[in-house]
Amino acid sequence: MIKNSLCSWSGGKDSCFALMQAIQQGYSPKVLLNVLNEAGKISRSHGIPSAILHAQANAADLPIHLISSSWNDYEVNFTEALSILKEQYQLSYAVFGDIDLQPHRDWEEKVCTYAGLTAVLPLWQQERKKLVLQMLEAGIVTMIVSCNEIMGERFIGEIITPALVDELEAMGIDACGENGEYHTLVLYCPLFENRIHVSVNNKLLHEKYWFSELEIK
Repeated sequence: MIKNSLCSWSGGKDSCFALMQAIQQGYSPKVLLNVLNEAGKISRSHGIPSAILHAQANAADLPIHLISSSWNDYEVNFTEALSILKEQYQLSYAVFGDIDLQPHRDWEEKVCTYAGLTAVLPLWQQERKKLVLQMLEAGIVTMIVSCNEIMGERFIGEIITPALVDELEAMGIDACGENGEYHTLVLYCPLFENRIHVSVNNKLLHEKYWFSELEIK
């Protein structure tokens, strides 16, 4: 049975590992989907420039579909994109990287139902710290690109390691950042033909959250 799928691609570790797991489970990725901000410059959730998202997609040898949206119109625009990609790539499934936040899963299943797709969550209800360590063991190289004020700007640009995971937990930060404490950018993984090289040109505080100003090298 052919399991053509898209991946809701944040550019970070969770969506990347979800895609890797989905492939192991027999799903066949055809396209990545990412939502940019209204200006179409950076990703809505992680603040990753579109050029870097394209570089990731090229490294994975997959097309990427980028849309721009405000938070207010997010659901309508996302659902429309799912419907368009379903027809364009003959898809049946959509892969998501959520772990255990039920409202997120409910929303993903809802928009997929509207678009005639089935939501697939390969990481669902796995233990968070064990999961992030599995990601590292699987060969994912990932960098923190945004984080909350509790973590602070010093973590921006840091590569995640087992030691850093322990440090975060000692601070009371979830190991996987599943509660939104931090977001990441995947620089390399087994799906990539080459490593992505980026520089952090600046660190910006916006609404009590630190973001990195990234540039591809």
